[in-house]
Amino acid sequence: MDRVASIRSEEKKYHDFCYDNYNLFEPGSWLHRPVKTVIDLLEDYKDQEYLCVLDLGAGIGRNSIPIAESLKNGNGKVVCVDLLESAIDKLRFYSQKCGVEQLIETRLSDIEQFNIEHEEYDVIIAVSALEHVNSERALERKLREMTVGTKSNGSNCIIIGSNIKETNLENGQELDPMFEVNMSTERMLELLDHQYIGWEVKNRFVKQLEYEIDRNGQPVKLTTDCITFVAKK
Repeated sequence: MDRVASIRSEEKKYHDFCYDNYNLFEPGSWLHRPVKTVIDLLEDYKDQEYLCVLDLGAGIGRNSIPIAESLKNGNGKVVCVDLLESAIDKLRFYSQKCGVEQLIETRLSDIEQFNIEHEEYDVIIAVSALEHVNSERALERKLREMTVGTKSNGSNCIIIGSNIKETNLENGQELDPMFEVNMSTERMLELLDHQYIGWEVKNRFVKQLEYEIDRNGQPVKLTTDCITFVAKK
């Protein structure tokens, strides 16, 4: 098994466990609430008659369902892309449970293989997703595609990890992080700044995160520089 296939196998195990053991919007995991930056971004579009949103790496709807709920009294759609069938199945379940299924469109796909048409979306979000495209070159291509695929006055919201490290908590061994793209924070910021030249950067900050995860039954400490980058075209 090559490195990308190995990483995706591990991520599937991790996410399937989360989706099976934690309910959406219930306390106890990162699925508890949507990302505040994403929800705050919608304020810029609250008076827009029709809003077309793309959620790359949508998972089970942590962000896309609240976005769809904000569209209930208006018009629009949220296109949700995820690699995992388990995520798409649960997203459909939760969207029905929350009464927004008519506003949600699901796509089972790798992010890098999902095609974004020219000026197709008002808002594109990618939360903890772009570090899972299969290479740095694929990341650069997808960022270009996102910028071209955004309408005038539209926004992109990217939350992405950099400088990621994983350490076995039982023996202190440094592990190969299970992320396809793991760039230095400086290089990632340079890439984002370059791709969004000419856009209005609304948010650009780095927050260091540390938490414990499970890798094959072993407790592992994961540390990352979490970059939040929001820009308007």
